[in-house]
Amino acid sequence: MAASGGGGAEAAAEELREAGGSEDEGGEGGGDEDAEETSEESSGEDEEKENEAEIQRLEEQLSINAFDYNCHLDLIKLLRQEGELVKLRRARQKMSELFPLTEEIWLDWLKDEIRMASDNSEREKVYDLFERAVKDYICPEIWLEYAQYSIGGIGQEGGIEKVRSIFERALTAVGLHVTKGAAVWEAFREFENAILETVQPAAGSIPSPEQQQTVGAQLEKIHALFRRQLGIPLLDMEATYAEYEEWSEEPIPEAVVKNYKKAFQQLKKCKPYEEALLVAETPKLAEHQAYIDFEMKGGDPARIQLTYERALAENCLVPDLWAQYTQYLDRQLKVKGLVLSAHERAVRNCPWTVKLWKQYLLAMERHEVEHQLISENFEKALNAGFIQATDYVEIWQAYLDYLRRRVDFTQDSSKELEELRSAFAHAVEYLKQEVEERFSESGDPSCTIMQTWARIEARLCHNMQKARELWDSIMTKGNAKYANMWLEYYSLERAHGDTQHCRKALHRAVQCTTDYPEHVCEVLLTLERIEGTLEDWDAAVQKIENRLARVNEQRAKAAEKEAALAKQEEERAEQRKQTRAEKRASKKSKKPKAGDKRKADNDDDEEWGQEEEADRPSKRQKGGGDMPDEDKVEDMETEMGLFGRDGSTKADPKPKEEAASKWKEAPKILHDREKENVTVFVSNLSYSMVEPDVKLQELFESCGEVVEVRPIFNNKGTFRGYCYVEFKEEKSALQALGLDRRIIEGRPMFVSPCVDKNKNPDFKVFRYSTALEKHKLFISGLPFSCTKEELEEACKAHGNVKEIRLVTNRAGKPKGLAYVEFENETQASQAVLKMDGLTIKEHVIKVAISNPPARRFPERSEAAGRTSQVPGLRQIYGARGKGRTQLSMVPRALQRQSNPTAKAANGMAQNPPVTPPFSAEEPKKMSNADFARMLLNK
Repeated sequence: MAASGGGGAEAAAEELREAGGSEDEGGEGGGDEDAEETSEESSGEDEEKENEAEIQRLEEQLSINAFDYNCHLDLIKLLRQEGELVKLRRARQKMSELFPLTEEIWLDWLKDEIRMASDNSEREKVYDLFERAVKDYICPEIWLEYAQYSIGGIGQEGGIEKVRSIFERALTAVGLHVTKGAAVWEAFREFENAILETVQPAAGSIPSPEQQQTVGAQLEKIHALFRRQLGIPLLDMEATYAEYEEWSEEPIPEAVVKNYKKAFQQLKKCKPYEEALLVAETPKLAEHQAYIDFEMKGGDPARIQLTYERALAENCLVPDLWAQYTQYLDRQLKVKGLVLSAHERAVRNCPWTVKLWKQYLLAMERHEVEHQLISENFEKALNAGFIQATDYVEIWQAYLDYLRRRVDFTQDSSKELEELRSAFAHAVEYLKQEVEERFSESGDPSCTIMQTWARIEARLCHNMQKARELWDSIMTKGNAKYANMWLEYYSLERAHGDTQHCRKALHRAVQCTTDYPEHVCEVLLTLERIEGTLEDWDAAVQKIENRLARVNEQRAKAAEKEAALAKQEEERAEQRKQTRAEKRASKKSKKPKAGDKRKADNDDDEEWGQEEEADRPSKRQKGGGDMPDEDKVEDMETEMGLFGRDGSTKADPKPKEEAASKWKEAPKILHDREKENVTVFVSNLSYSMVEPDVKLQELFESCGEVVEVRPIFNNKGTFRGYCYVEFKEEKSALQALGLDRRIIEGRPMFVSPCVDKNKNPDFKVFRYSTALEKHKLFISGLPFSCTKEELEEACKAHGNVKEIRLVTNRAGKPKGLAYVEFENETQASQAVLKMDGLTIKEHVIKVAISNPPARRFPERSEAAGRTSQVPGLRQIYGARGKGRTQLSMVPRALQRQSNPTAKAANGMAQNPPVTPPFSAEEPKKMSNADFARMLLNK
């Protein structure tokens, strides 16, 4: 931007530079001063070169990943420091297109542009920039700066009215702000007072009627401002009232006093919420939510809107808050400009949240926005970087619903109908290619989009041929084995097709269904009973009998396998029980040897640490006494309690003499439940640890006074890798839990509360979250040699990395997995887009949002383990079905049929044997009336 004199771009650039010092005009400083000046110049040149190199690096980084928020900030800071005005403006412009800018960024940008504005055209650009700034968030400081800047153009045509217009908009936006609104009101009054000074007649002169009228009108404007402000609950409103009393030559009207008192009472109610916000730490979400709830009870739309805006200014990355705000605007205010602006800001702040995009599409349709604009915003949604495959299915469904509502189905053909069909085809292709390639799944296994398309073709377009083609495609995608899919298709054929196609569909269903074959068999018989001929009935019965015979045969084989496996398990358990009994009898008949004082097979559960050996066959380890390298027993994500799982290993063939002798002398210590609160359980220690009680005593003394360390040894005197540490005080035991995962002799030491799991079977300590964490990434496929520092270097380019956790096994060796926590969801979602498929040390890594599968624990009763018996639901065994090792826990005696199978007159089994090859338990039979109700509900 060219300029002349001292007010142009060069002067502005000079102001922006933060270079220290100035040139000396004289040349008589001497040799030392010349050397010092040369050194400073050299240092300044080096710093300038470093900054230029860093600017170039940041620009290259942004060319690779334009969504790197921190990279934008660093670049802007450096460019501002160097006075690169053109590049600075361009950098800010790019950032503002991608992200809403904070109040600080906007104010810096506006102040820089104000310095460079030297003529009217440039002032207009600054006005445009202010208009953009006030749209991002509700910021009283920006509005105040806007109004103050507009006063500088008061000399132009319409300047005064423009200033008043900006002040009025500022009052509408932030005039109700309890703590900051008063500043805007006072600035507006000062402006009007300045205008009053200009219209006052000169001292000693007689004003003309026109002057008197002008002065009167101006005084009325100031009166009106005072009265409006006094009716609003604002901080220090008592001072405003006193100022009005002093300024006004007339008594304050009774109505104004009444409004003032009412507002003052309202201020008292607001103060607790304002004080809570004042002392709370950012982001103050709970305090803002409490304030919103308070204002919602009051029911003032303007105050509710402002309270939401204040909360969003500090919680702009909380999708639920945006959803709550936009829903309020949609249902209560319904002002087009306000509603659409809020929705647009919501998706800019949280673009990864599909719910906000769906609400935005509905709002645009509701306010009759042009179709082209809605389509463009839908395309933006597809490029927003959702974190789950199902999110893409949801946004496609929302857009297709919109397109369907545009179609007039009374016409045989229309442009809108063709666009709808094209969009359905595009959606199916997009999910198959784009989404499946990224997530390894389409997100729509039941083909709900294709089902919707088929229903529209059948019911609204009367095109059953197209509907059948779509259903045929649905069935070829792995859905033919599910009864509910066939029944859905059958209901569509029944409503809009013909009997021939209904019969054909049910015959295929009988042949293909594997989860609930009896259900589709009953539906087929019902169809033939109502509409079929004798030949149709005979064909259906024969087909059903053949199919059910094969099904029952498969079930019988599966039951035999399970029974055989259960029998083998019973025999092994009986054998173990007999072996233990023989050992106990042998030890009772013989005098105990010196090394066998500890009775490892004693069933007394009151002895510390012995439950593991008594009730569980030990998995012994070949070789040394340390724990196995493979993570086959239990990975480090699982904590151990007092009576938790213990993979006991074979003792060192050459135990240490000291440990053996120490064990020989150690007396039995009975479990004292009253000391559980001052005791911690320490596990995963090295079996070869020498004098574990001494080492652990030194380690845990940092947490408090240690009463005793009780290491557990086997009957040969070898340390078993775990122990109990008893403290004098409970707070010391709680502090000791902080040493969990501390590396001891190359292994992560596990520290957990001391809890008897026999009496507390549901107790489980798990340190990390098992829920969806949108700000955290799960990375797999890492090379085992990858370090935290190397992974952080790869991740920090995409955002601010708060924590990295490399997953290891119990031996402390890496598993090629990691969790990376970012500062917010935006950075995490962008990191997924950029890092998934990245190659690190010749390993291609996979990156996804952290969403661990549900941790499953053994059920304690058969009833608790039963699956749902609702027909049509799939079993939850995973993609490969029920595994071989998933044995039935139901005793064989209970698996026998209590009633003999009854035969129908036509030869069909009315109550087939209940044997579970495909599911854990046979689904409950349904009557014809039940099926009729189910189909009608479709």
